[in-house]
Amino acid sequence: MNTDRWMSKRFFSFYMTWGIFLPYWTGWMIIEKGITVSQSSFIMSLGLVARGLSTLFAFPYLSGKFSSKTILNGMAIGTFIAILCYIPASSFTSLLVVTFFLHVFYPTLMPALDSAAGYLVQSKQLTHYGKSRSWGSIGFVVAGMILTVITGKFGDQAILWALLIGITVFIFLVFLRAPVILSEKPQHDRTKKGGMLELFRVKHFGLVLIIVILLQAAHASYYNYGYIYLQDIDAPKYLIGVIFNIAVIAEIIFFLIADKSFQKFSVGSLLALAALGSTVRWILIFAFPNVIVFSIAQTLHACSFAMGHYAFMKYLIKNIPHTQIPKAQGIYSALALSWSTAVFTIFGGILYEIEPRYAFIGMIICTIPSMLFALLYWKLDFKKEANVSSSA
Repeated sequence: MNTDRWMSKRFFSFYMTWGIFLPYWTGWMIIEKGITVSQSSFIMSLGLVARGLSTLFAFPYLSGKFSSKTILNGMAIGTFIAILCYIPASSFTSLLVVTFFLHVFYPTLMPALDSAAGYLVQSKQLTHYGKSRSWGSIGFVVAGMILTVITGKFGDQAILWALLIGITVFIFLVFLRAPVILSEKPQHDRTKKGGMLELFRVKHFGLVLIIVILLQAAHASYYNYGYIYLQDIDAPKYLIGVIFNIAVIAEIIFFLIADKSFQKFSVGSLLALAALGSTVRWILIFAFPNVIVFSIAQTLHACSFAMGHYAFMKYLIKNIPHTQIPKAQGIYSALALSWSTAVFTIFGGILYEIEPRYAFIGMIICTIPSMLFALLYWKLDFKKEANVSSSA
């Protein structure tokens, strides 16, 4: 079995569905289900809470009981059932319940896939994590392109059916034959002492976690207010989707070249560069409120998101035992990708109401500390490598 190809297909299939859900789902509920913007915001915020709880507690616990393949299968089926429940749901309460249910299963597939990839790299069965992960970003872009055509022809009701079809394809793929080690059930004697607090005994795990939490939180204004900000600076509506895809294309290029081009870079140096790129990105958007500069700044998504994520994966693969990777991924997904983003969305919203550009410059409250912490970690890491070399 070609493990790189196996992993690439799963990343591609999942992120195709994510490319439908993330940009379009809130709008679909507003248009097709007739709820208000404030109601949809509350529903999706509660979804982020559910996502954090699921990835922080349920996913690590299940990873200690079941194989990676079983978890992927179960979460995929739960996602499919949750999406089906949207068909009869029509009231605010029913949509709230279904969305909570969906977020228990669906976003958990993200750390589950990354955990599987990390284990395969550690087992020397996956050659290039970056190249495989790039197929996820490609899937995200492809989904947006396809959905633009489909919704143009069939209307917004096609969004639900597109997501259902996408999840069905993903279920088909995860139920196919997988690498043997992903079907192995965790050994109880290896996992019984592996609580989450054990992770913080791994050297510098807490410091690296703080850095990536700050890095990912800094995207809150971009994810939530980028669309309306582009309208505020008079971006043509037909170009907004293209402008957003610049960031994803930059992400794809980074993941494609990361394994070779950044192989000799330390985790600390990658995190420092990611924080620097993120800081420059938000300063550019603040200082030059026009479409051209915003579009140029989109290329820095390769640093602010992709490089930060890649550096964290590199740290996990190098320092964290396989049985602890799901727990580390659960903490990362909950704190960096869910709850911190939710908190800084509120902060960015307050700033946006004062002046739209403030919502972006305000994000350097995350990026500058993350850069300082990354430089500290880089220095500690460099000293450690120097000591190892001298003792050898």
